[in-house]
Amino acid sequence: MELQSLFAERIGGATFGQSTAIYKFEKIKRAKAAARAARPDVELLDFGVGEPDQMAPAPIREALKQAVDDPANRGYADNGIAAFQQAAADYMASFFGVSDLDPVKEINHCIGAKPALAMLPLCFINPGEVLITTVPGYPVLATHTTYLGGEVYKLPLQRENGFLPDLSAIPKDVAQRAKLFYVNYPNNPTGAAPTEAFFDELIAFAQEHQILIVQDAAYATLTYGRDGLSILSRPGGKAVALELHSMSKSYNMTGWRLGFVAGSALAVQAFAEVKDNVDSGQFKAIQVAACTGIADRAIADSIRAHYERRLEMMVAALKSVGFAAEMPGGTFFLYTAAPTGAGDQSFANAEEASQFLIREASVSTVPWDEAGAYLRFSATFESAGEADDRRVVDELAERLRALDLRFN
Repeated sequence: MELQSLFAERIGGATFGQSTAIYKFEKIKRAKAAARAARPDVELLDFGVGEPDQMAPAPIREALKQAVDDPANRGYADNGIAAFQQAAADYMASFFGVSDLDPVKEINHCIGAKPALAMLPLCFINPGEVLITTVPGYPVLATHTTYLGGEVYKLPLQRENGFLPDLSAIPKDVAQRAKLFYVNYPNNPTGAAPTEAFFDELIAFAQEHQILIVQDAAYATLTYGRDGLSILSRPGGKAVALELHSMSKSYNMTGWRLGFVAGSALAVQAFAEVKDNVDSGQFKAIQVAACTGIADRAIADSIRAHYERRLEMMVAALKSVGFAAEMPGGTFFLYTAAPTGAGDQSFANAEEASQFLIREASVSTVPWDEAGAYLRFSATFESAGEADDRRVVDELAERLRALDLRFN
């Protein structure tokens, strides 16, 4: 059998596995390995990690230990347990003032936000129909839209618009054919936080063009200098939006794979029906443990304070060496214009700048070139604890200062 002829066109068809292109994160991985080999005695400062640096809080871990031994938690969870649905509804009311969610009809758990984003196009996208998505950003919803024969319209996030999408820039024919509009606030990678005015504008746009908004709120509790905001709290929001929440970032539960979708009952029902044919639900004990975390606002506040303190140090350090760094409105990311060169060397884009920093200074970042040349520094860097954070950030500034970076 000639296996090469069997692959679906959506993943490359007859050319699958033959591409020599290297994904940017693989390039970063290889560059880090080369830097460690070239300078084994030099600590690699990894500001590119996109997941929490700490374990899940002790109360959540203790709750899991007890839940694992409870016979009631064996077996399939299917579309979730009632306790987690109610905890999610209470969380939405406590944190965001969304007090009218029906935990049975308007909330459904998911095995992390990523699989939920992969399933939603199956609910809504037919061949030729359009997803509007912001870039740079998380590509999963767009990838699966393309798999299904849909079209993806990319809307750039620019600094001059506060890294919010310019809805007036969307062509009328695109808006007329669009089914879904994917946004992610607080935003990865820009760190922009939503405003009431933006959500209201987005809701009005969705109402006018009969579009469902998919608002990825994975970083919803990680906001600085402002309260968290849900699109479902705004007038008309629940009728035109699904919001995705994740335990990974807000509660350091990365790898536990748990989140939920909330919003329009009919849209949640569609998601649940597709999900029934994709998975059998997350382990009940994990859902039980998550109820402990969601119920304790002090846990989320403590995690937010951890990242806020680190980000403030990072902003000061990067400013001291020439970066136009600013405190983000949310997330644990700091998104700043990439240097254009160092010494007599010039960089064509952010990827070249990122590779240079790894190669010459053992400093890892994530480059973004979709809407200008930017680097993303993450406050999830490794250290020996809070007392060691200052040493790591000071070392970052010292190494970058020695490179004679240019910004023009």
